[in-house]
Amino acid sequence: MDQKFLFLINREWTSPAADRVMALASSLDAWFPFILILALVLIVCGGFRARAFVLTAALLVGINDEVLSNSLKHLINRPRPNQVLDGIRVVDLAKAQPRILAAARPVVVKLSRAGAGAMEGRSFPSSHTINTFSVALAGVCFFGARAAWGFAVAALVGYSRIYIGAHWPSDVMTSIFLGLGAASLVLAALEAAWRARGKTLLPKVYSHHPSLFAA
Repeated sequence: MDQKFLFLINREWTSPAADRVMALASSLDAWFPFILILALVLIVCGGFRARAFVLTAALLVGINDEVLSNSLKHLINRPRPNQVLDGIRVVDLAKAQPRILAAARPVVVKLSRAGAGAMEGRSFPSSHTINTFSVALAGVCFFGARAAWGFAVAALVGYSRIYIGAHWPSDVMTSIFLGLGAASLVLAALEAAWRARGKTLLPKVYSHHPSLFAA
């Protein structure tokens, strides 16, 4: 079933326009400068909750990458689809610096050959999916329903990882729950810590924000 859905998404439900969208959605390098600028704007121009969100998002990504994803990748050691199957469409942006300039160039599409070349990363879990769903959940906690669009972005990123041949569908589906679960634990711990220590550390801020999150 996993392979069947992979073939549908990666081989059948494709188009040149979708290739470009999915390659862009899956490229952290292309979007990182814009994410960094947005984070700096929120820190400099935003209020307490915006700054707390940026710090929390950075903490979530750090925990996800260094503890959760890294540990599971080494423990489970599952190869990517394009490492073990022939004919998987490997979709990527063209080479360009800065990376976002590749959006205006033809997308690179290659067909995989099992066992060809060096292994680049492992398939489970999908760090992209875990991180984007974690940050989307944090956004809703800090800003309420107006930030729910973040889940649409996270879903697009997760789907793109299957589309470009980097992950199995089960990797992405499981990673959604891993991301939401891990983020929930971290967010609950931060809220508890703020309620316990916030009044002592930042009494004026605490008087206006007795909770880290939106009502």
